[in-house]
Amino acid sequence: MAQVGNTPLLRFDSLTRSWPLIQILGKVEWANPGGSVKDRAALNIVETALRSGLLGSGRRLLDATSGNTGIAYAMIGAAQGIPVTLCLPAHVSHERKRILAAFGAEIVWTDPQEGTDGSIRKARELNESHPGKYFYADQYSNPANWLAHYRGTANEIWSQTEGAITHFVAGLGTSGTFMGTTRRLKELNPAIRAISMQPDSALHGLEGLKHMATALVPKIYDPSLADASLEISTEAAYEMMKRVARSEGVLVGISAGAALVACEKVAEQARQDEPMVIVTVLPDSCDRYLSENFWDE
Repeated sequence: MAQVGNTPLLRFDSLTRSWPLIQILGKVEWANPGGSVKDRAALNIVETALRSGLLGSGRRLLDATSGNTGIAYAMIGAAQGIPVTLCLPAHVSHERKRILAAFGAEIVWTDPQEGTDGSIRKARELNESHPGKYFYADQYSNPANWLAHYRGTANEIWSQTEGAITHFVAGLGTSGTFMGTTRRLKELNPAIRAISMQPDSALHGLEGLKHMATALVPKIYDPSLADASLEISTEAAYEMMKRVARSEGVLVGISAGAALVACEKVAEQARQDEPMVIVTVLPDSCDRYLSENFWDE
């Protein structure tokens, strides 16, 4: 799995035409073999568990997921002969369901009304009910999640921008991407501003993201790391997806659309006479959301 990481940066010129001194750059995480940013965390979680002896000897990898981490686990499990059991909300996209089935993962569907919180509760229940059967990866509490971004994502961004990054923007799901990348970037340059992004309500369509005020808060999440926080609507993310498809020729996923909305807001709120390099993470492409109805609206 050496091909995980080292993803390219893509510049979104159409979003900054009114601001010639500002760049918005997105880390193209669908270039990972499993098609999303979650390959990074999943691989580090699995490798760390194998080294420590927590995984192996027939134990099944168990975790809750909204889809992308599950796909990464299923891909890695298939490649390394590790059985995988995943708890997912039943309303995840049709494409995610097909990919998971193709990799042969065991799926436990949970109530869509409960979102990933319901999946987390189910995974905990399975782990407690079957001692010794599972390695419960618990991506929401596992430090190997954010460390994947501390060691990889952040250093890639620093190198690719030649240290010119001024702002980092990322969505909050497990919070691993924001936590790990921000910690390392702040070490490299404390002046970099880190802006977290989350849905604007508990009832939202931003798959993979959490409305922290109403959700089960991940143990790895530290709100003090953010210099600012933005709330983004589902409708704004959908509109941005369609907008960059038609103005940039780039098909981004839902959470990536939300991240670009947040980047645009950061640019709008900034002084327009100062150079800025705003970098975000584009978790996946829209190929896992093409069956969604909003494309026809």
